Amino acid sequence: MSAPDSIPSVSVSYAQTGASMRANSMGMRAMQERAYQKRGEQYLLIKSPPASGKSRALMFIALDKLHKQGLKQAIIVVPEKSIGSSFHDEPLAAAGFWADWKVEPRWNLCDSPGTEDGGKVEALKKFLEAGNAGVPAGSPKKPDGDVGAPRTLVCTHATFRFAVERFGVEVFDDRLIAVDEFHHVSASPDNRLGDHIRQFMARGKAHLVAMTGSYFRGDAEAVLHPDDESKFETVTYTYYEQLNGYQYLKQLDIGYVFYAAAYSDKIIDVLNPKEKTILHIPNVNSKESTKDKIREVEHIIEELGEWLGTDPKTGFHLVKTADGAILRVADLVDDEPAKRDKVSAALKDPAQKNNRDHIDIIIALGMAKEGFDWIWCEHALTVGYRSSLTEIVQIIGRATRDAPGKTRARFTNLIAEPDATESAVTEAVNDTLKAIAASLLMEQVLAPRFEFRPKNPTNAATPGFDYGPGGYDPSKNNVGVNPETGRIQLEIKGLAEPKSHEAERICREDLNELITAFVQDKTTIERGMFDTELVPEELTQVRMGKIVKEKFPGLGEEDQEAVRQHAIAALNIVQTAKQELLGGSATGGTAAATPNTSLLDGVRKYALSVTELDIDLIDRINPFGEAYAILAKSMTPERLKIVMEVIAARRVNLTLDEARDLAKRGLKFKHEKGRLPSLTAADPWEKRMAEGIAFLQRKVKEGGSNG
Repeated sequence: MSAPDSIPSVSVSYAQTGASMRANSMGMRAMQERAYQKRGEQYLLIKSPPASGKSRALMFIALDKLHKQGLKQAIIVVPEKSIGSSFHDEPLAAAGFWADWKVEPRWNLCDSPGTEDGGKVEALKKFLEAGNAGVPAGSPKKPDGDVGAPRTLVCTHATFRFAVERFGVEVFDDRLIAVDEFHHVSASPDNRLGDHIRQFMARGKAHLVAMTGSYFRGDAEAVLHPDDESKFETVTYTYYEQLNGYQYLKQLDIGYVFYAAAYSDKIIDVLNPKEKTILHIPNVNSKESTKDKIREVEHIIEELGEWLGTDPKTGFHLVKTADGAILRVADLVDDEPAKRDKVSAALKDPAQKNNRDHIDIIIALGMAKEGFDWIWCEHALTVGYRSSLTEIVQIIGRATRDAPGKTRARFTNLIAEPDATESAVTEAVNDTLKAIAASLLMEQVLAPRFEFRPKNPTNAATPGFDYGPGGYDPSKNNVGVNPETGRIQLEIKGLAEPKSHEAERICREDLNELITAFVQDKTTIERGMFDTELVPEELTQVRMGKIVKEKFPGLGEEDQEAVRQHAIAALNIVQTAKQELLGGSATGGTAAATPNTSLLDGVRKYALSVTELDIDLIDRINPFGEAYAILAKSMTPERLKIVMEVIAARRVNLTLDEARDLAKRGLKFKHEKGRLPSLTAADPWEKRMAEGIAFLQRKVKEGGSNG
């Protein structure tokens, strides 16, 4: 492949409105103002992308809770020490707020020496005791925060966990607990921090603010149980709002590139020395690793050019490229403390934050993924499949900062092609499919948020939405856009509406979680991409329906169906919009062509291309068609054949659960049509429902099922 970065799986352009960066009279940007409006809530969940200003949003909220809501103290909990610097003192009053944010140096435990389970836990205990002695709950507070007792503390997740285990949750009564990077929490019983959060909520005496840059509930494990999350007031600020409101960044590309043999032989084809890049090499335990991480870094530097030594002040490698440029390369892979500490300190030097020439390339293993702010980064390049979609969102966030002169950013996942000579070919195929699943999810994360409503002759224009030239027309497939929020409104004939408050919340907040589960389901993605006899409704109705029931068993059947329809509509509208933009399709076309145009244009184009947009039409779209078209253009035919053979060998025609679901839908078909589905029907979906009924009938005769 001569130009691997020319085949992104998705390329999204933004309007550069500047809205997300403008501050109001109190110094708050758009997301921060939205969060501050909910400052009175006891449990607040802020879902907002990297670089949107969550740390400062928390400062505004915490100050209000301390000075105006009667809480004793605020404890900010971060996943690692390096992120503690995000909560250093901030002169908020200079920008119009009524107080400054202050943390005494001794109470930012991320900056102090000592072990997480030793001295720092004792320091947290002293902080709590001082708060009890000097600040009675409900007492008036001075705006400057000078009340004779410490008010704010910053510590790591680990320190906080040890403290809760040692002292219990009751010692945190009447305090704010703010958990940064909340996706580290899990609903799993094995996740101690998640268990502590549930204990705090059961006691009901502390306030909680949870912040995450990955605003779907998580990966294999949900961050919170649905009934726990329902207790939180949610503030959602989407990637689309964030990037659309930037001043400089206009285009973001997400893609994957395949390599054979060693990744180090391919790296220079993907790593552009002229782009500011964060490169994450594979974990030493992964199959992509050569098991010699130091040599891997040396090889990358050799590929870039002539090594001239290291800068004695920063520890950065100096590399002379073929065109005579001198690159400054930071190595965060080397474990030698003296070297790593020098490089880390140089990267965090506040005096260099706005200096574009300070560093060119950062090579890391596990660092520099979250809470790492390098506004000039243009390319996040990751080698090897990342099992966590949350981790991928965080890595992409390193490149999505707005900076003068930076108009394009991209994320590239460099992954190994399956090789027939490999003993672990099945594992390699699985990793390929997982990388595609991650790309599909990122398309949803980056897209505008949809607001679906049933098509109805009595519908009228919704205030705040722009319907284009001519305005709203009840006879057309209207596409409305809210320029403030970036939301897209679409009317769909036959769309089921959620009945309960919880179903409404899911349709508003949690569709990405369902899509995450759907695209990560191995059977679903295998059949969607490689089963030539697939009836799309088997995925859109049966598989997605099963996922909805598993995720939200407490919903009634009508609400489950409404949630399913909204989730499939969100996924398939993005896929069809992408197809319209790329000019290709699952069966052909030119998916490599990526015009610099907004995904919104594709949505409008698709809506105008169909006579009537209805839920049956959307259910008949294979959500993985475009993904296959891109894969076919980015993988060699020989390797693609290997993938197809591995998947074909493990294909199961029909499971008992699928047959039951098909039979259930067949009965609904009978209710609507007055007859059962036919095995000889021309319509493939009707035929498949009939096959499900026949399958169950055979099982009953064989005595292998209770029906």
